[in-house]
Parts: sequence; structure tokens; C-alpha cells
Amino acid sequence: MCATIPPVAQTGRFFVAAVLTATAVSAYEASLDRRSIEEAIAIGHARVESVRVRFHQPYRIPVGRAPVDYIEVVTPFRRVEVEAETRARNGNRTLSQREALDLLAAAPDQLEFFVELTFHPQNTYVGVPQYDVRLVATGRGASPPIDPRSIERFPRYGARVQGLPLPYPAAPAVPGQSEPVLGGTLIARFDGRLLDRNGVYEVIVSEAGKELARARTNLAVLR
Repeated sequence: MCATIPPVAQTGRFFVAAVLTATAVSAYEASLDRRSIEEAIAIGHARVESVRVRFHQPYRIPVGRAPVDYIEVVTPFRRVEVEAETRARNGNRTLSQREALDLLAAAPDQLEFFVELTFHPQNTYVGVPQYDVRLVATGRGASPPIDPRSIERFPRYGARVQGLPLPYPAAPAVPGQSEPVLGGTLIARFDGRLLDRNGVYEVIVSEAGKELARARTNLAVLR
């Protein structure tokens, strides 16, 4: 005899599926209305792991050019989803719309790029080098590069922690005695109001003006 799925569970499942379908065809939202916040929270609280995995896939840009492994794009919509998902994984209470609004108010219209780095094991770094991150629009001739509002550089002294797609480090880790810097994370924060919500951009990582790596992101396929 087949088990019957409760109506509430069915409704929740269909709602999240509808949200993911809409996400696939919508564009990056610099500001979220209450319905968008509700949809982001629903994905973060989804009980099916594959739902969250599917949602995060378009936001990760593989690079594979030393020292850059990959880049994570964090829109306001994804910022809310990650907070809701983090709480769900930690067994905390659900994220409310009021809390989501407060989270967004702390960084309105902000787009973040997490650049994940791995260094050569024989490097002599004492921290993350002064790498820079810029955005360059494609298909617009000689558009000037867009600089971030701010950029933070966090060293990593151990293996990269797997789990949630975004570690959101709060402060540089304190190394053990003679422990080498194995990698790090750059967090570049951009003013979303300067970007075309349907635009395609090259994310360029450089050091002292020398390009180290670049990757392309299409904001039209994100949310």
C-alpha cells in the first residue's frame, strides 16, 4: 500500500518547485519584495537536499586557474536563502520575514563575490596577497571596470570546510605554530545599482594590475 503524502507537505513541495522554476527564468533582483523574501526562505527551509543543491548550482562559477578554484555569487535573494538554510541545518528556529528584512537592510542592493583560493603548498605567504576583484561588462565596447565597494581577504590555514556553500568568515583564522597559509577567501562587495540586472560580466581577479584569472557570470540566470 502506497504511503499518502500529507496535503501540507505536498503544498510545500509544489511551492518550492514553482520557486525554482521561476528562479531559472528570472533575473537578478537588487531589491526584494516580501514575496521574493518568502520564496528565498522557502528554499532555505526545504527538507529535500536536492532542492537546495539545485538552487545553488547557477551561483557557483568554476575557474580552476591557480590560485582561483571557483567563485560564488551572492545576490540579496541568495543571502536570505543562505541565512534560512544555515538556521535549518543548525536546528534553529525559522527565519522570519522581519529578520530577513533586517538582514537585507544591513547591506542594501549589495552583490557579493566569494573568490575561493588555493595556494602552492610551498608558498611563503603570511596572509592572503593583495588580490583585487573587478567586474567588466561584456558586449559593450570599452565599458570601464567596476570596482567593489569593499574587499576583504581571509586566509585559510587548514583544509577547506565543506558543507554550506558560503563560509562567511567573521575574522581571519589564527594559525598554529609554523602553520602555512593553504588558501583563502576574497569577499568583494559591489553596489548592485551600478549593474545591469540582465547583464553578463567578467569577474577579473588580479594582483598589482596583473590578471590572475577571470570567469563569466550572467546575472540574467540568477535571482
